[in-house]
Amino acid sequence: MALAGGAQVGILAQPEDPLTRLEAVVRNLRVFRGELGGGDSVEVALREFQPDVLIHLAWNTEPGKYLESPENVPLLTSSLRLMETAVKVECPYVLMTGTCAEYDTEIGYLREDGPTRPVTLYAAAKHALHIVAGEIARAAGAGFGWGRLFYLYGPGEEPRRLVPSVIRELRSGQVFQASSGKQVRDYLHVEDVASALWHLAANRLAGTYNVSSGMPTTVRTLLETVGEILGCADRIRFGEAPDREWEPRFICGDNSRLKETHWEPKIPLRQGLEQTVRWWRERAEG
Repeated sequence: MALAGGAQVGILAQPEDPLTRLEAVVRNLRVFRGELGGGDSVEVALREFQPDVLIHLAWNTEPGKYLESPENVPLLTSSLRLMETAVKVECPYVLMTGTCAEYDTEIGYLREDGPTRPVTLYAAAKHALHIVAGEIARAAGAGFGWGRLFYLYGPGEEPRRLVPSVIRELRSGQVFQASSGKQVRDYLHVEDVASALWHLAANRLAGTYNVSSGMPTTVRTLLETVGEILGCADRIRFGEAPDREWEPRFICGDNSRLKETHWEPKIPLRQGLEQTVRWWRERAEG
């Protein structure tokens, strides 16, 4: 989206990253190699590229591990160092991403001015980054945006996450053992997530914004829609996997603040799931 808008884009990639996901556009990028927390590579890249906008998305989100992973602590430290370096090289605006898990999820629809109550190491690290990086930016007179992400889905998603898991198991002829499906979540297609983040960055919008659909959807509805698209919804067995007691029952973001800046999500849930199913089919058949 940034390239389509005429922006010059540079990325910091790990030394051994093959950039497979970026193969369609990599020739149009300035690629800098280095580690987020490693030595002077970040400062060297920023000084050479001199960005008007810095977008920080890197974090460990390995399914089943990331919520309490000890890696959250060094990632917090490295991210704060990145903020300090951005200020040092006089980058005028930084956008970072947080999580809906920063909120107190017991209160219903989640608003940016609502109470926070992180209950995992991941959420606590993200929330700490939000507070401290924001103060670093304020003291330096730099712009700082914080996009709180909700439940992403779409092509390229980690195979162990929910949507890819049900697609792959149903396509292979297996039965998918689901929980009750009564949990309510806020799902947003990855292209809409990208458009929201670029909208924030391109307009240098400061403050906190929910990057969400604003549409409460049960897990059951999500899974049944995937099953209908594949023509085998009967192979989804609700209640055969236990509900996780620690999971909140209702998570949905109020996205009115972001919409007031003239951004709207474009991809309805069914359309996004149809596109995602096509992607997995093409990957399997190609």
